[in-house]
Amino acid sequence: MLEHFFSPKTVAVVGASREEGKVGHDLFKNLVKHGYKGKVYPVNPHADNILGIKTYTAIKEIPDKIDLAVIVVPAPYVGKTVDECIEKGIDSVIVISAGFKESGIDGTARERELYQKINRHSIRMLGPNCLGLIDTQSALNASFAADMPAPGNIAFFSQSGALCTSILDWAVNECIGFSKFISMGNKTDINEVDLIKAIENDDQTKVVLIYLEGVKNGAEFIGTAKEMTKKKPMIVVKSGGTTAGAKAASSHTGTLAGSENAFDAAFKQSGILRAVTIEELFDYARIFSFQQLPGGPHIALITNAGGPGIIAADAVERSKLKMASFSKNTIDTLRSFLPAMANVYNPVDVLGDAKADRYKFVIEKVVEDPNVDAVLIILTPQAMTEIEKTAEVITEISNRTDKPIVTSFMGGKRIENSLKIMCQRKVPNYSFPERAVSAIEAMYKYTLWQKRPAPKAKTFDVQKENVASFLEKMKQTGRQHLNEEEARQVISAYGFRIPKSILAASEPEAVKAAEEIGYPVVIKISSPDILHKSDFGGVRVGIKNETEVRNCFCDITQKARRLMPDAEIKGVLVQQMITGGKEVILGMSRDPQFGPLLMFGLGGIYIEILKDVSFRIAPIGLNEAEEMIQEIRSFPLLKGTRGERPVDINTVVDNILRLSQLVTDFPEIIEMDINPLIVFPEGGGTMALDARITIS
Repeated sequence: MLEHFFSPKTVAVVGASREEGKVGHDLFKNLVKHGYKGKVYPVNPHADNILGIKTYTAIKEIPDKIDLAVIVVPAPYVGKTVDECIEKGIDSVIVISAGFKESGIDGTARERELYQKINRHSIRMLGPNCLGLIDTQSALNASFAADMPAPGNIAFFSQSGALCTSILDWAVNECIGFSKFISMGNKTDINEVDLIKAIENDDQTKVVLIYLEGVKNGAEFIGTAKEMTKKKPMIVVKSGGTTAGAKAASSHTGTLAGSENAFDAAFKQSGILRAVTIEELFDYARIFSFQQLPGGPHIALITNAGGPGIIAADAVERSKLKMASFSKNTIDTLRSFLPAMANVYNPVDVLGDAKADRYKFVIEKVVEDPNVDAVLIILTPQAMTEIEKTAEVITEISNRTDKPIVTSFMGGKRIENSLKIMCQRKVPNYSFPERAVSAIEAMYKYTLWQKRPAPKAKTFDVQKENVASFLEKMKQTGRQHLNEEEARQVISAYGFRIPKSILAASEPEAVKAAEEIGYPVVIKISSPDILHKSDFGGVRVGIKNETEVRNCFCDITQKARRLMPDAEIKGVLVQQMITGGKEVILGMSRDPQFGPLLMFGLGGIYIEILKDVSFRIAPIGLNEAEEMIQEIRSFPLLKGTRGERPVDINTVVDNILRLSQLVTDFPEIIEMDINPLIVFPEGGGTMALDARITIS
C-alpha cells in the first residue's frame, strides 16, 4: 500500500528549478544529494539541465515509466499537470503547491476538481499544500526541508508543514531519527488513516507520532488506530481544541460535549497516547524509541540530591505508577555499601559526594531487584560529581537490561557532554524529573492497553421498529425537539424503566391523572418548545392533594405562556413521584467527525456547574461502559460512603449500553439527555424521570 510513495524506482519533479532558494530547486536537490538510488527526472520547459541532470520539457517526454510525480507548479497549473500524469500512467503524486482550500473559495473549488480527477483515475495523492515526504530507508527526500533526518525508528506525520521543518531541525541535536517523515497538507486524498495502515507493518517503525488538527472519518480512524496500537505505540498531539463546542446546543450533553471530548474519547478507545504539547510528544517518543516497555508500574528513584528525589516521588504519586518496594536483600546490600547518611529505601539518596562507582553499584543492585520495573536516575552536578563517567556507567547498564532506564541530569553547561553520551547510546534524558516520570507513565499506560481484552459486546431485545415508525412521524411534522412524553416513549421502547405519567390538558384532567397515579405527584409543564423546564419553575414536586394540583396547573401554564408566549403549551405532565436513590445523567451528542458521543455523570440541576462527566463514542462494549462510570470524580458516592449502600451500578452499565444501541440504530438522533436517571441501591435498578431528544 502506497509503495510508490516510500520506495519508488523513478521520480519526476514537475516544476524543478535551476534557481537556488525556490521550492522546486530545493526539493530537487534533496532528491539528488541524500543517496536516493532511484532515477530522478526534472521537468521544466525552460531548462536544459538542473544540477547536471538532463531536464525534460514535459512528463510525456520522459522515456521511462514513472512511479512517483512530485508537483511544484503554481496552483492554477496543477490540474493540467495531473492530466499529463494520467496520460503517462502515473498512479502516485505529491502536490507541494499551495493555493487550494486553505486560500479561499476559488482554491476550494480547485481542490474539489483536483480530487474528482484523481479519484476518477485511481491516482493516490499526498497534499496539496504540503512539505512533502521523506523515507530514510530508501534515502528518499521528496520534500523541501532544509535537512535529511537521521535514520531511526520513529514515523512522524503532520498536518502542518512548518511544524515539520522545525521538528527536523530540533531532532538533529536530540539524536532523534526517523523512519518516515510525512507532511499531509490538506489531506485531499491520502490522510492519517491511509498512513497508519501503511506504517502498521513497517519493520523500520517502532513508534508513530502524529500532529492532527482534525480527522476525516472518525469511525474509520478509531478502527484503524486500534489495530495499529496493538502492535506499536501511537502518540498524537491534537490542536484546535479551543474552538470546540461553538455550535448552539440544546441539551446538557450538547453543551458539555465538543470536539476535544470526542477526540479524548476516541484516543482512549483506540489506545492512542495523547500528548498535550509538542515537547511532550517527543518526551514520549524518545523513551518508546530508545527503551523497552516496563513489566509493571513499579519505579525506583536514585538521586544525589534530596529535593529532586522528593519532587520525583511526588510526581510518581500523582501518576499511575507506584514507588517500588525493594526486597530485603536489596536494602541490606545497599546499607552495607552506602554511607550511613544515605537513604537505602526508595528513593535511594546516594548523597551529593557520589562518584560514578557509587552510582554504578546502586543502579546495578536496584535493576536486579525483581520488585522494580523501571528506574529513574537523577543527577545534580556537585563539585565532586563525575558527570561523564556516571553517564558512561548508566548507558552500559541500560544496554544489558530489558528494564527501562531514564535519567534526569539537571543543569546546563556542566552536563552538556554527558547528555551527548546518553543521547548517542539511546538513554533518554529529561531536564526535570517530572517529565521523566510522565514519560515512564506513558509507557506503562501503553502496556495496560496492550493487555486490555477486546470489548465485550452486549445487545438487547428492543422495539426498534416502533421507534423507527415513531421518529418517521416526528420528522414529517418538521419538529426537531421531542417533548418529554415523546422522548419517554422512545427510551421506554429501548428498555428504560420510567415512572407512570399522564398528560393533562386541563385542570380536571390533571386532578384525575393525579388520583389515578396516587399522591404525592410531580407536575411538569409539557411543551416541545421548552426544553429546560426547571429554569423557569416549570417543575413542581410533592403535590399532595386536589387543591395543590389545580393551583399548580394554573400557575405553571400561565407562567409558561407569559414567559414564552410563542411556545406551544400542551398542558402538564402528571408523574409518579420517585424518592430515594442518586441522580445521574446519560446523554449523547452527535459529533461531526466521530458520530454519537455518549456522556455519563452526576445528574440533576448541577450537571453543567460540576461538569463531572465522562465520554465515549458509540457503539461501546461492557468494559467501556464500566470505565465511563468509574472515571467520574464522584464515583465513590455511587460505590457508597460512610455506611451508605452502593447503588445498582450493573443496571447503570446496562442503561449506558442500551443508550449506545439506541443512538447507533438511529443516526437521526443528534442530541439527547436522560436526566435525572435515578439509581437505587443494589438490586433496585434505575428510573428515568426526564428525557429530551433532538432529531435531525
